[in-house]
Amino acid sequence: QVTLEESGGGAAQAGGSLRLSCAASGRPFAVYAMAWFRQAPMKEREFVSSIRWSGGSTTYSDSVKDRFIISRHRSKNEWYLQMNNLKPEDPAVYFCAVQRVEASEYDRWGQGTQVTVSS
Repeated sequence: QVTLEESGGGAAQAGGSLRLSCAASGRPFAVYAMAWFRQAPMKEREFVSSIRWSGGSTTYSDSVKDRFIISRHRSKNEWYLQMNNLKPEDPAVYFCAVQRVEASEYDRWGQGTQVTVSS
């Protein structure tokens, strides 16, 4: 059983920063990539950013590019999302996810952490 747990959500002012963390625990497994998604009220879940476990290449959605930074700590089985210059459109529940090597999509998800931004 694999468990993902997010932390670091909360409230920030517009223009401020927050750092999300995701910790993976449980039965060891081979990871292809880790990611962050978010879902705002009344909206579908959307991709935010991903990072390859091997090599560390990253991708970002256009809405967060140049503001958010994804990183990973391989020995801790953790990855992070540094969110800078938060905007009114960023509030959502943020989910971390992992794609195992044998999977074709992200197949393990955390429970989510709430991010709110005040103007």
